[in-house]
Amino acid sequence: MKNRPLVTEFRLTFTWIVIASLIATVITYALAAVLYTHLEYKKVYPANYYEKQLPEIEDYIRRENTSLLNSSSKNSIEKVIPVKGIRYQVLDGECDILYGTIKEKIIRNREQLYVQFNTRTTWQGHYILTVPLIENDGRISGAVLLAYQVRLSYENSNDWWLTPLFIAILLSPFFYIIVFTLLFSKIFVKNINRPLQLLMDASRKIKEKDLDFEINYHSDNELGKLCAAFSEMKEELKKSLSAQWKLEQERVEMVESLAHDLKAPLSIISGYSESLLDSNAGGDEKLGRYLAVIKENAEKSSALVQQMQYTSDLEKSGIQLQLVPVKLPEFLEQKVHHYALQAKQKKIEIELKMRGDMQAPFLIDTDRLERILDNIVSNSLQYTPAGGRIGISVKAEKESISYEICDSGSGFSAKDKEKAFGKFYRGDEARRSEEGHSGLGLYIVKQLVEQLGGSIRIDNTESGGACVSFRHKIFRNNGPLENA
Repeated sequence: MKNRPLVTEFRLTFTWIVIASLIATVITYALAAVLYTHLEYKKVYPANYYEKQLPEIEDYIRRENTSLLNSSSKNSIEKVIPVKGIRYQVLDGECDILYGTIKEKIIRNREQLYVQFNTRTTWQGHYILTVPLIENDGRISGAVLLAYQVRLSYENSNDWWLTPLFIAILLSPFFYIIVFTLLFSKIFVKNINRPLQLLMDASRKIKEKDLDFEINYHSDNELGKLCAAFSEMKEELKKSLSAQWKLEQERVEMVESLAHDLKAPLSIISGYSESLLDSNAGGDEKLGRYLAVIKENAEKSSALVQQMQYTSDLEKSGIQLQLVPVKLPEFLEQKVHHYALQAKQKKIEIELKMRGDMQAPFLIDTDRLERILDNIVSNSLQYTPAGGRIGISVKAEKESISYEICDSGSGFSAKDKEKAFGKFYRGDEARRSEEGHSGLGLYIVKQLVEQLGGSIRIDNTESGGACVSFRHKIFRNNGPLENA
């Protein structure tokens, strides 16, 4: 098959089905002929078997003649007539039935009787031979009717299986067509499935970012060309992705290096600014303002550098979760108390609601969960106006814990909903503060949630405020459960 087109292979498969069915049918019919020949004189009687016995039976009837009108002759006549294949009926001169194996009245009157003498008529699928019984004076005293059929018959009634056998032999071509169709189609499909399975395995490996594989299938047909094209695509993709991964690795290394190099000068600027502020206490007011601005922006820059470095760490593979048993209500109440101190300055109300069974400790990576909550709630505090409200709702479900943090701020725009989780996305005007931000907050949150085996989405409340919902798996001692 490897060097033949699929259409040719399909035609050959069909041809083989027909040829194999014909050969099997010929062999079956030949065996049936041998079986019939073998059984013809032992088990199976030819169609005219009983018809050939009629002359001998006629001779007997003519010899016995009118003595057969006596019912005592029944046993003797049935020794001559094979009643299994020939039915008979003895009539008197008035066409009344005297005895026999046919109980139905076939001949109604003498006129009908005379017409049927020494002729063959039909009755209910049988041939009827009427043999007259004649007195010495030539007067007709009665008749014997012999009824028989011209068909295959068997030696005894116990061989019921012969009829189904010959029917099955006659229908054998259809059986062979079905059998050989299933057989050859299975072979045909098997030959097709092998390269298709290789392509599916290759697709799965590409999805897993594994490009170190070979498609070991070579052919001149369509499947071989498809595998060859797939291999070429894989090689080109490998070159492209290798270059892309290399650039990404270089970018990550550059960000790490830049963040590391900026930490020292920013620390120095912040330290010297603080020292100058302390030494200028009660001195030049204008210089104090300048130094305060320098110190504030140095601290902001330092926080941004730390966030960039943390983002680079998140993108590294092989990071393990640090799971510890935590009583979630106590953990959440402590976090909300900390947020309330920040919210008090803007007169923002923070409310915590917990639902579900949270009595037993959960295995949680507290550092990751804390950073997720800090980023989301800090955004809400930043964008919620004075006198506003932030609601934190937590629900423990069967196999996951879901969180919903909603505020009464300006909400997300359509563009925010589409791009908010992108790296360095700074948002639309409605969600920007005067101080600005790095655009890494929600990107970091999304990475952390996914590391916890969960998902996150953003939306707006009915009143227009922003709402961030996420969930993560409940971890057990034997590993995480899948999301509900």
